[in-house]
Amino acid sequence: MASTESPTAAAAEADAADSKAVISKKAAKKEAAKAEKLRRQQEAAAAAAAAAAAAEEADPLATNYGDVPLVDLQSKAVSGRTWTPLARLEAELKDQSVLVRGRAHNVRAVGKNMTFLVLRERGYTVQCVLTVSLELVSRQMVKFASGLSRESIVDVEGVVTVPSSPIKGTTQQVEIQVRKIYCISRSAANLPINIEDASRSEAEFERAEQTGGQLVRVGQDTRLNYRVLDIRTPANLGIFCIQCQVSNKFKEFLLLEDFIEIHTPKLIAGSSEGGSAVFKLDYKGQPACLAQSPQHHKQMAICGDFGRVFEVGPVFRAEDSYTHRHLCEFTGLDVEMEIKEHYSEVMDIVDRLFVAMFDHLNQNCQKELDAIRRQYPFEPLKYLPKTLRLTFQEGVQMLQEAGIEIDLLGDLNTESERKLGQLVLEKYNTEFYMLHRYPLAVRPFYTMPCYDEPAYSNSFDVFIRGEGLPSLYSEEIISGAQRVHVPEFLSARAEACGINVSTISSYIDSFRYGSPPHGGFGVGLERVVMLFCALNNIRKTSLFPRDPQRLTP
Repeated sequence: MASTESPTAAAAEADAADSKAVISKKAAKKEAAKAEKLRRQQEAAAAAAAAAAAAEEADPLATNYGDVPLVDLQSKAVSGRTWTPLARLEAELKDQSVLVRGRAHNVRAVGKNMTFLVLRERGYTVQCVLTVSLELVSRQMVKFASGLSRESIVDVEGVVTVPSSPIKGTTQQVEIQVRKIYCISRSAANLPINIEDASRSEAEFERAEQTGGQLVRVGQDTRLNYRVLDIRTPANLGIFCIQCQVSNKFKEFLLLEDFIEIHTPKLIAGSSEGGSAVFKLDYKGQPACLAQSPQHHKQMAICGDFGRVFEVGPVFRAEDSYTHRHLCEFTGLDVEMEIKEHYSEVMDIVDRLFVAMFDHLNQNCQKELDAIRRQYPFEPLKYLPKTLRLTFQEGVQMLQEAGIEIDLLGDLNTESERKLGQLVLEKYNTEFYMLHRYPLAVRPFYTMPCYDEPAYSNSFDVFIRGEGLPSLYSEEIISGAQRVHVPEFLSARAEACGINVSTISSYIDSFRYGSPPHGGFGVGLERVVMLFCALNNIRKTSLFPRDPQRLTP
């Protein structure tokens, strides 16, 4: 059958087919050109990367920076090099080459050719500068420095320079132009605590609130959970340097007063203070406890003719106290001495010891005290050259005159102590004073009664201010007394206080072979530092606190 399609239609279809073929060829050619261009770009990028890698590998300054391998940190060799402490970086070292070690406190890159690195060591900071230079600092070296994580430990060698304008944010007013930089130990990139946040004062938070800003506040539990970071702050470094000075001055003063340092056992058979606040344990099948104080053994040392003794050591109290001033373990500063005539001889030692200690801190520890004040502002302690002494009855009379009712044969509660501190400050202008002749009923069993009033005792407490707390007041930091040295009387006193005499028989027996009259006192190191610096919590002055809820870190 003949086709019905016209010649004209067939020609049109042929022309359309030819046109499509031409378009397909052009599109294919265009796609091929794009693919070729992409291939060339990829090859060029790969070549550039390879060239960069080769250049990096060929960095002639590659030995001047990097992570120090472990083998070189395993006491491999002694180089004879000398590290300069950051504290000694002053203007007189201008143009000198130094080697320093510190933590990467802050790292700030400025483009690819410059990095600022602030190093920190024991509260001192210095700015180090890396600038790309053909023969001194490579771009790879700058990149290495900019990649350091905060708190990493770094060695830097460089030349000291003195900028024309003051450097903000560092303690040292010089810069180090870096020539070599090595990472000794890398810190984790994400820190649970930032040192800057942990170092902020309350005034900084108040200023931020006024301007609508927000700052991170590090809570006490977080600080204690990550104490290894928290104690790196300038204020904490200052606190524990002050604590060291208190302990050292305590020892130094007493050694010059002919005291002998002793070390008593902390595992004992019976309670050393009476009461139930003891940590009990099994000692090879025998009941035992941790010493609440070195009381018994320092008295036994006096019976051993030591004359005058002291100890600095741990003390354990199993009290369920959740206050700002109580710990389950603290460092005790304890003293015991012969008495020739009167227990005031012991108070004389307390007076001269603590006045000398306070004078020493104020005269020799300004840097540390200033570091503490920047975060926790406080006024210097007010104390007299000759410490004020009041009898318990005189203190009670002052309180009664102020409208506060006090039991003449009872103890002062916390509120009464606070109020009396205010009254003493107003009347005598001192925040450090003694209160003596306490009621016998509120003192330990080994306390000597008064000769004229048996209901009172030859005992004393010493109080110091607590200004950093909610209100101005004083707290007891020292407790002392003349001891009972007659064994029969001592046994009777122990029984009256509910103590099983058989558990302290060796202590009582030590007085059966001749014992001089004697007395002493004890003070908590952490509490002294806390109140001298008017801090609001004793956990700030305990390196790794132990309280009813904390046994780690």
